[in-house]
Amino acid sequence: MNRIKLTMPALFSFSTELKIRITDLNYGGHVGNDSFLSLIQEARQQYLQTFGYAELDFEGFGLIQSDAAIEYKHELNYGDTVRISVQAVDYDKLGFDLYYLLEIINKGQPILAGKAKTGMICFDYTTKKKISIPAIAFQKMNSGK
Repeated sequence: MNRIKLTMPALFSFSTELKIRITDLNYGGHVGNDSFLSLIQEARQQYLQTFGYAELDFEGFGLIQSDAAIEYKHELNYGDTVRISVQAVDYDKLGFDLYYLLEIINKGQPILAGKAKTGMICFDYTTKKKISIPAIAFQKMNSGK
């Protein structure tokens, strides 16, 4: 069976720490795939805020997720503190990819918990159409602020 293999960026410009809540757990007693996506969504929102943006306020437009890929590497359990590092790369006319590196940090040495990628497309929610990346957003995100 083929498996997803993500090639991560060499550097990550942002990271945040989140604590796993009891509501993040599934019937198996660990973080479920839906909660995993919620964790990276929270990290994405915090990353965008460092540039003065939000998913629905990206230079007057929005962002919409076009795809997602996840490599699960280690269970996330209740009480774990997870460092999620985020980096935007692979820009094109309409969007970019965000990569996420998730590491458990409360067990001595960091433990790789997962890798993820989401494709983000610039979107005008009024007209319901894809748009080009606003030039100012491209410049801010590529300069670091």
